[in-house]
Amino acid sequence: MASEIIGVVGAGIMGRGIAQLFTQAGHTVRLHDSRDGAAGAAREFVLSMLDKLATKGAMSADDVRAAAGRLTAVAALEDLAGCTIVVEAIVEDLEAKRALFAALEGIVAEDCLLASNTSSLTVSAIAAGCRHPARVAGLHFFNPVPLMKLAEVIPGLLTAPAVTDRLLSLVTGTGHRAVRAADQPGFLVNHAGRALYTEGLRLLEEGVAPVADIDRALRDTLGFRMGPFELMDLTGLDVSGKVMQSIYEQFQQEPRYRPSTLIPPRLAAGLYGRKTGRGFYPYPEGVKQEPAEPPPPPAMPGTAWVQDGEGVDALRALLAAGGATLADDPAGADVLFTLPWGEDVTAVAVRTGLDARRLVGIDPLGGLAGRLVLMASPATDPALADKVHGWLAAAGRAVTRIQDSPGFIGQRVLAMIVNTGCEIAQRGIAVPPDIDAAVRLGLGYPSGPLEWGDRVGPAKVLAILERLLSVTGDPRYRPSPWLRRRALLGLSLRGE
Repeated sequence: MASEIIGVVGAGIMGRGIAQLFTQAGHTVRLHDSRDGAAGAAREFVLSMLDKLATKGAMSADDVRAAAGRLTAVAALEDLAGCTIVVEAIVEDLEAKRALFAALEGIVAEDCLLASNTSSLTVSAIAAGCRHPARVAGLHFFNPVPLMKLAEVIPGLLTAPAVTDRLLSLVTGTGHRAVRAADQPGFLVNHAGRALYTEGLRLLEEGVAPVADIDRALRDTLGFRMGPFELMDLTGLDVSGKVMQSIYEQFQQEPRYRPSTLIPPRLAAGLYGRKTGRGFYPYPEGVKQEPAEPPPPPAMPGTAWVQDGEGVDALRALLAAGGATLADDPAGADVLFTLPWGEDVTAVAVRTGLDARRLVGIDPLGGLAGRLVLMASPATDPALADKVHGWLAAAGRAVTRIQDSPGFIGQRVLAMIVNTGCEIAQRGIAVPPDIDAAVRLGLGYPSGPLEWGDRVGPAKVLAILERLLSVTGDPRYRPSPWLRRRALLGLSLRGE
């Protein structure tokens, strides 16, 4: 596309990143900040980042010199008069953004686009303070802007379609993925990210497992780089807690986004995470201190029977490798195994008549390829759970032991992530390809929610949610119509 003259207002972390991105893409950028000297310092920072890219061979010296000529720090807002697009990256305050755009309308031409990097404010509310709301849209980048290859383009209710198209094209021209999101709470990425946090906290509330075990299970069974409690400590509970509460309230207290009762006491105690030296984990000298896993019990002789189901052959092979003798029927076994989807051990025992004192569950999610999650009911003999742990450890597997939970840990979190993605699609907030791309790029998940649901199987995800809803009675687990209809019809969640 043609080169633009882009004004960036706000020279903080986000403003600097946006200025660098557009400068590298060949646009002329004018950087302004109301603080004395801030814009000039930001320009020098951007140029230092470009020099580093040249040192690494990612840019030529000529390209750096050309970029430096395109990037200017300006002292007055009036110096943005010739801009074709102005992006604001100032404080996240509605009145401040409205005042800025009102001032800009008296400076820039009528065909200049006004874009807000807001992450939480309604774009339509920002535009409502403008004489020409049709030219106002959201343009939400992620930190660090040059490395996070994603931007959300959010049209307000009065935004002209041509404005949205132009911003989508602008972002695509930088090499970033542009996704269109409706003007709804959290837009796309912050909305989609609610499930991991809230379900991780729900598992902790229910006493299913301690913090470190939940994080380990999700890292090792679903492939997350960090579990929910590690992530909350990284972003700061003061930040993530505020976002959770805000989205819950903006969605009219929708149960799917309900915050946890565990958050307010931690906020009151100042346990924000890394920034305060202690959150869900302690951080002596800035380094996370994760409790060590206890050593596994020794493998003891005994007999095992595995209920038919997905993963039965793999589990039988592991048990045999760990020293267990395999039985052909439950009557002759010390330990009975089930591999349920969406059920807890209690429900399996009641449904099948299997002896609850001898019954344990193993999560089949992931095909039993890595860490194994071992679940026991309140009636399960603890000595038998120890025996199972010993067998699996002797077979070379790490084991996380949890209390009875319909859907274990991984199934519950996965089902909620998929369901949230489905609800975003159902509400028309974004189209399926953008939902998946935004979650991979913006949240760093190993897969997008809809493609993840297709891989596991929509019918399985639906079953997990329905069983969670039945056991808990909590409406947070009600399946999205997008998921239910496609699961029942055997269709892809991606609308293919």
